[in-house]
Amino acid sequence: MPTKKRSARQAVTLAVDIGGTGIKIMTLDHAGKPLSERLRALTPDPPTPSRMLSVLDRLRAKVGAFDRVSVGYPGVVKQGVTLTAANLHHKWLGFPLQAELEKRWKKPVRVANDAAVQGFGAIQGRGVELIITLGTGMGTALFTDGRLCPGLEFGHHPWHKGKSYEDFLGRRGLKKYGEKRWNKLLEKAIAQTSATFNWDHLYLGGGNARLICLKLEPNLTIVSNEDGLLGGAALWRYE
Repeated sequence: MPTKKRSARQAVTLAVDIGGTGIKIMTLDHAGKPLSERLRALTPDPPTPSRMLSVLDRLRAKVGAFDRVSVGYPGVVKQGVTLTAANLHHKWLGFPLQAELEKRWKKPVRVANDAAVQGFGAIQGRGVELIITLGTGMGTALFTDGRLCPGLEFGHHPWHKGKSYEDFLGRRGLKKYGEKRWNKLLEKAIAQTSATFNWDHLYLGGGNARLICLKLEPNLTIVSNEDGLLGGAALWRYE
């Protein structure tokens, strides 16, 4: 007998977080609460679509049933197609990730920038909110009253001596300058984003957010790296 289709309030989301260092998945209930443990695998080298999809297939086989899929991708995404790949392989340029996963897994899929997904899991939905993710690279997402302004890649904007924010604050910058200098650079970058976007609240996430040792103002919050998965359910609340 066929299984009765679950309503939107019962739907289980498989959340996927694709990164330059690791790939993570977890199932969530309709409110974004975890239903499974977070599973993680290293990003393959080279990080081509075919190799990374093979990793995703293996991880997917380890979780239970789900109704839909949300994917956070480290780059610009439009209509389910990945348009940039700063920290992945060039074969990701123009790759139809959403359509490919729907074909493989026979479920509806939504794909968005990874910082945007993490933002959906962290924002309050009031005023101008900016999220910066600090990991292999530097991701950014801007929200106005809970609505995403898509396509922002502030991390790639030139900042100093022809180098971008990501050059200083991504993994390469952290390794080159060390934690103390990296924190000072981050403090300057925060001031610059405040002057540029006039945000009401700033969220700092990503794997390297744990290294932040700055004094935090009330409108600045460090969010869990797990929010990159927990925000997956929110993609289905916004058209």
